[in-house]
Amino acid sequence: MARNTMEAWIPEQYDSEVIQRITQTSVVEAVANKLPMTSDTRHAPRSAGMGVEVIDKGGAYGEDTSLNDDVTLTAKKFGKVVRIAEEDINDALPNTLAVKMKDWGISYAKILDNACLAVTAAPGTGVPFQSLYNLLHTTDNNLGYTADSNITVAGSAGATYADFSNTMGFVEGGDYYDPATMLAIAHPSFKKSLRGILDSQNRPIFLEGLAGTPDTIFAVPIKWSLGARTSPTASAAPTGRPIMAFVSTDLMLLGTRSGPESVFIDGRDGTSALTDESLLKMRARRGWAYGHPAGAAILVG
Repeated sequence: MARNTMEAWIPEQYDSEVIQRITQTSVVEAVANKLPMTSDTRHAPRSAGMGVEVIDKGGAYGEDTSLNDDVTLTAKKFGKVVRIAEEDINDALPNTLAVKMKDWGISYAKILDNACLAVTAAPGTGVPFQSLYNLLHTTDNNLGYTADSNITVAGSAGATYADFSNTMGFVEGGDYYDPATMLAIAHPSFKKSLRGILDSQNRPIFLEGLAGTPDTIFAVPIKWSLGARTSPTASAAPTGRPIMAFVSTDLMLLGTRSGPESVFIDGRDGTSALTDESLLKMRARRGWAYGHPAGAAILVG
């Protein structure tokens, strides 16, 4: 028997528990510049800067020759479906649907951060878009960037003071450095090593925030992400080496096509009525790009 109803996808409200879990867990969702997408692709302008010069009285203005282009955001779908027996919905004390949606939100947050920041491969199967790691691992002659120039790999003994300082210095020495927008995004496993690192005057480089203030490294705020581990494909549970990325939030571009949203397919109708099982589908469609490789650096722990 064919289904005789059509359920609509229901977007999560801004203040819902699912959205709160996502923004608490995903750094990308919390801090990136969100660009609404009305189609599967969107082009975002990328400025190469603009020159300025001293002009004598009566002198002619020189024309700026900076080369500008754009980056392309392509929306990809992150989703999952869970099958729920009618008895579990009717008999369970907690709201089964709400619990499953929050669980999905946490996993979505981790896989999104991993896909945007730490996937090692180029876009393809299991890799929705070019991650920051892959961007910094790729030569771009048009932008004057050489592969791995802004990547530091820590030794077997762990990251040192010099590793953290030099990695941050790659961004500080570039044209895209802006202290007002600079942020460190790191896997929480860095906390242990950071607590024991002091500068030449025996001052800790890592300060844990109190009363709502952020943790900092060299006075730069840190956001912690469980997705900040390398992985060959996008994963909600990456197992590779942890990374700390120094980024500009202005250059983090997150395209929002739809969601997070869900649809509940009742098991009391159609072929599902044979098993008394309902389906809960959840998804979000996102695009991602980082504005310029010179504006970021990564330390691989």
